[in-house]
Amino acid sequence: MAELWRVRRATAAKPLNWRKRMSDNIAFALLVYTGLQIFVTMTALRAEGPSMLPYLALVILVIAIVPWCRRFERRWNKLTESQAADPALARYFRRDVALLWLLAIGLPFAITGLFRLLGALFT
Repeated sequence: MAELWRVRRATAAKPLNWRKRMSDNIAFALLVYTGLQIFVTMTALRAEGPSMLPYLALVILVIAIVPWCRRFERRWNKLTESQAADPALARYFRRDVALLWLLAIGLPFAITGLFRLLGALFT
């Protein structure tokens, strides 16, 4: 039975496709980014009271992340079929995924923090 399981797993293995993997990472990163953006901005809205700064931060956050995600996706979608399955690209993939997730998680906190600092300085 164990031997049958190994054979089944080996035949069911998905082929390596860097394009699809990057697209999946971008989709999940955008979901996480959106959730964090809403949470962080809503927290800032409650803390700030009536102010336009959190709304401006929200607009800048949207403007900042979309071009970066598109850039990542465009770069990986340019790969040919053979390049998309090349294990030698793993290092570059990990680098881009790390940067993508750093932006997706860090940007909402960084920009909202910057706007809160600016709001504190000018009020």
